[in-house]
Amino acid sequence: MSDISAVKDALRRQHIETPSWAYGNSGTRFKVFAQPGVPRTPQEKIDDAAQVHRYTGVAPTVALHIPWDRVDDYGALAEYARAAGVRVGAINSNVFQDDDYKLGSVTNPDPAVRKKALNHLLECVDIMDATGSRDLKLWFSDGINYPGQDDIHARQDRLAEALSAVYERLGDDQRFLLEYKFFEPAFYATDVPDWGTAYAHCLRLGPKAQVVVDTGHHAPGTNIEFIVAFLLREGKLGGFDFNSRFYADDDLMVGAADPFQLFRIMHEVVRGGGYDEQTGVAFMLDQCHNIEPKIQGQIRSVMNVQEATAKALLVDADALRAAQRDGDVLAANAVLMDAYNTDVRPLLAELREEMGLDPDPIAAYLRSGYLEKVIEERKDGTAAGWGA
Repeated sequence: MSDISAVKDALRRQHIETPSWAYGNSGTRFKVFAQPGVPRTPQEKIDDAAQVHRYTGVAPTVALHIPWDRVDDYGALAEYARAAGVRVGAINSNVFQDDDYKLGSVTNPDPAVRKKALNHLLECVDIMDATGSRDLKLWFSDGINYPGQDDIHARQDRLAEALSAVYERLGDDQRFLLEYKFFEPAFYATDVPDWGTAYAHCLRLGPKAQVVVDTGHHAPGTNIEFIVAFLLREGKLGGFDFNSRFYADDDLMVGAADPFQLFRIMHEVVRGGGYDEQTGVAFMLDQCHNIEPKIQGQIRSVMNVQEATAKALLVDADALRAAQRDGDVLAANAVLMDAYNTDVRPLLAELREEMGLDPDPIAAYLRSGYLEKVIEERKDGTAAGWGA
């Protein structure tokens, strides 16, 4: 797509979902770092998410994490979000923090623990009904640390049983997105360690079961864009959790570690039709801002996804296909590199002005005085953070 007006139209339609947990206090395994002005309630998280949308124009939904964002009335919370200028997006389950889940949740050898975990997942579908959410995000920390600790085959059977129960509970317009992570916190065998495992379970269940690709959940050097291309081809790519990683952990700002990888991923998304609205691919952020300001970090991540997408849309597809057809290796690579090396910041600044936005979202946010206002308003009470 080389027509600039068409590129702008595509970027104008872009939707990038931000996560509620990104606005609370977070940190490392050793320390959670407090910042002034962080939200105390799910409503205040929504207020902060609305600021990201206000200055970027492309972040109209915010994901919830249960029980971190538990409230008495989810319908009222959805209405609160609409009044703030955003909508409730994906509902994220949590079956990894209770003591009962030490040996797993839905794959735990204890039937009582498995039932508790499944009940929580079904509760999350109830919340989807109340909020009008389409997507249920499923990530399981389940796994084992030592050979012989549990039966690997049996754990896959237990996982399949739980996923089937959730699948049957979903409404016609709902789906679940199954996430994978190659290790951590299980050190020997993770129950959903890779895209193939997630794909196999989703394939068996049907169209309402999709795979979500967390860009930080792969071994170093993994060709993530191949995974994206394959899942798109099979109609099984439900969405992304965008973030970055350098070593073992993830959740850094998207594109921070390898912006070229982010471009390559978005190129495959565009090439495979995943950027078309009807495919239903969800573009979500999943990250925590440990040392950087929360709202600014989210705005920067949204901008990084925008830049990678703009470059992917600028790839001359006709020239690329011609070079590939001719077996011209260098010419084909040059087509991609030309798009990647394009400075798209002026294009995006122009687009924002056309959308009635400030061309520099972070500068506009800093000038707004919002942070100073919430620091004063939220100085009392308990700040939200990991587990709250």
